[in-house]
Amino acid sequence: MRPGVLAPPQTDIRQTPGDTPPHSTFGSLRIRNYRLFFTGQVISNIGTWMQRIAQDWLVLSLTGSAAAVGITTALQFLPMLLFGLYGGVLVDRLPKRPLLVFTQSAMGATGLALGILTLTGHVQVWHVYASAFVLGLVTVVDNPARQTFVSEMVGPEQLANAVSLNSANFQSARLVGPAVAGVLIGAVGSGYAFVFNGVSFLAPIAALLLMRTGELREVERTPRGKGQLREGLRYVAGRPELIWPIMLVGFIGTFGFNFAIWLTAFTHNVFHSGAQTYGLFNTLMAAGSLAGALLAARRATSRLRILVAAALAFGLLEVVAAMTPSFWLFALLLVPIGMFGLTVNVTANSSIQMATDPAMRGRVMALFMMVFTGGTPIGAPLVGWITDTYGARIGFAAGGAISAVAALGVGLILARIAGLRLHQLRPAY
Repeated sequence: MRPGVLAPPQTDIRQTPGDTPPHSTFGSLRIRNYRLFFTGQVISNIGTWMQRIAQDWLVLSLTGSAAAVGITTALQFLPMLLFGLYGGVLVDRLPKRPLLVFTQSAMGATGLALGILTLTGHVQVWHVYASAFVLGLVTVVDNPARQTFVSEMVGPEQLANAVSLNSANFQSARLVGPAVAGVLIGAVGSGYAFVFNGVSFLAPIAALLLMRTGELREVERTPRGKGQLREGLRYVAGRPELIWPIMLVGFIGTFGFNFAIWLTAFTHNVFHSGAQTYGLFNTLMAAGSLAGALLAARRATSRLRILVAAALAFGLLEVVAAMTPSFWLFALLLVPIGMFGLTVNVTANSSIQMATDPAMRGRVMALFMMVFTGGTPIGAPLVGWITDTYGARIGFAAGGAISAVAALGVGLILARIAGLRLHQLRPAY
């Protein structure tokens, strides 16, 4: 067997991905290990969303500044920008299941620490900043490890479906977490939301420990060696089907996904409301995102034209929502914004994984996550400053406009590349 090629599972032929209907929306859940992973993640994701809402609202309450919310977001994603590629190298070298047990434990500990500080009345804004930065450091390894571990659980046949279901999982939790957090913050404050998040990580840790290791697809790990980081960059740079989707999600992640800033600003400064409204806005976005994830799970392939079209629609809808004067129209527009935003994420994720050699997947997905979330330390403070200086509507519209222009540019480049390839394949007479 060639190095880096996925090996077939060793036990329980009934659970091999090839026996699962290829177009079944929930096909990957027939695989026991993935079912355990999915169940643990949905519990943890509810806690994660509760912490996100509580963290944003706590910073806004302590400072009264949208820019401070942006700084918190930036600090959480700064480690991905600085060290994301090194995280991918580690993921390609190390066994992913024990690595994930460690990272999930560390992430739970950060939630508990912030919860204790908040409940005892000692929390200050720098505590939130420090917690966000530590969480970001752990995410440098956890994110590519989780992304690439999916292929070991389900194999290439169900990879696109499992990636979509992971997003559906995350967005299903988003329907519950923000709503619960909004009620909890209004009733007893932010501290209990942080504590719940810390405890919720027990579920994915238990799921990882209960997996049958013999049913995981074996992927040959990359041995320690020099130049592996440069090797990953050269690999991506030489493949247009990888580099341009990564560039597109980089622009959208940096400038179009700053919802923590915009939704807190719209809630607080435009509609003059409280944490319950902020939770409602996030829940509506989650409803759209969940719909986008389930639609993506039904698609057999992840086409780049879908990625470009979804990115263009996403950017234009942000501009329209920013300008609408009506509370309820703004709220309703968050549903399709969430749907198209999720479609961008899932389509890029699955198409990049499916186009990448398994031996390079950790480094490629680390680069993907680095540009998608690692641009936030650049975009979030800038967007926060624009929002504070010129208002929530201008800040939101600017992010949408940049996303739409990026989608048009990448779409034209990919169309030109496809045209050149088609021309080269035509026979000469």
